[in-house]
Amino acid sequence: MDRSELAGTAPFDGIICLGGEDWWYHNRGHFDFQIMRRLARRWPVLFVNSVGVRMPKLNEKRVFVQRIARKLKSLSRGLVEAEPGFFVYSPFNVPGQKISEWSLGPQIRLAARRAGIKLPLLWVHCPAGAALIGQLGETRVVLQRTDRFEAFPDADPDYVGHMIDRARDAADLVVYAAPHLMAEEAVFDRDQILIDHGVDLDRFVGAGRAAREGGLDVPADLAGISGPRVGFIGGLDAHTFAPELFIEVARRLPGHQFVLVGGSSLPEGWCDLPNVHMLGRKPYEAVAAYQAAIDVLIMPWNDSEWIKACNPIKLKEYLAVGRPIATTDFIALDRWRDLVSVADGADRFAAAIEAATGKTVELDERLRRLDGESWDAKADLLARRLAETPDIPMERAA
Repeated sequence: MDRSELAGTAPFDGIICLGGEDWWYHNRGHFDFQIMRRLARRWPVLFVNSVGVRMPKLNEKRVFVQRIARKLKSLSRGLVEAEPGFFVYSPFNVPGQKISEWSLGPQIRLAARRAGIKLPLLWVHCPAGAALIGQLGETRVVLQRTDRFEAFPDADPDYVGHMIDRARDAADLVVYAAPHLMAEEAVFDRDQILIDHGVDLDRFVGAGRAAREGGLDVPADLAGISGPRVGFIGGLDAHTFAPELFIEVARRLPGHQFVLVGGSSLPEGWCDLPNVHMLGRKPYEAVAAYQAAIDVLIMPWNDSEWIKACNPIKLKEYLAVGRPIATTDFIALDRWRDLVSVADGADRFAAAIEAATGKTVELDERLRRLDGESWDAKADLLARRLAETPDIPMERAA
């Protein structure tokens, strides 16, 4: 479905997305990145890099410096058409400050006009963006409720919860990725749609196929690590990743090499085991090759409220790349439970990894189950729903 098929049928001429991440810094596998890039084939999209839900703390020196540096770098780029019809913008803002309520609106309106958007649909992912509802000339409001931001560490849960309520009250549509969270919030009587996370099938299936056929170009920093390799590809953050569990599992399997690929906000020196290799953040385009070169892929999640409400993107990536998977339990696993090894506790998790090492997965069944789960399919479904969004008075956004 391209732009011409929906021309003149939708009550808006473009989308302003108040994103939950920074396009120039975060992994581009995130829901709003993937969906907005595809919606940009139908309507122009202005993706506003996250204005944040908290200010970095001065006592977190390394994290503080990193966040300020990347924010300044994003700001220096201005408005960029990163892909055809997909514009990325970093407005000036001080996270967590009232400045957003009087300075962001004019900046974003100007950027939207430069992107050719006059009658925007306002898409709110970052809760702080709720302050801008009614200031951008929007004809519709969509809330992306794919993360439980009020459970984010160091965020003010009262403030974030208030902003989520504000966005939900104004929303013409709320988009969920987790069915249990959608059911929990059905009491708010808002129009809802379930769009669980997709996967770039060609990219991840292709990398897995290349690995099985001996044609994978193994990343250089991974090639020198002997097998069997056990890998986690994703952010090492306290609200999702379970470092204590991971350390105990790695201790129990000294003959396995554990590879961590992703940025980390954990304290420096949190793990110094000789069989653990931290390779750092990688561009999205390289992620599939790292996954395909791993013998067993793992998801050692903690039991946080964030995880309970999430629908991890890497699950379908792991499935598509065709490697055995060991994971702790989480609610969104229900549809896929029979395709992975579920184990809680260090002993059971280590045993699951050992049992999966060298195992050949039933790839045909995985691919059959993943049919229709591509990001393209998810975006098509959502685009049709957005074009059909009925007229709802904007007075309730006040």
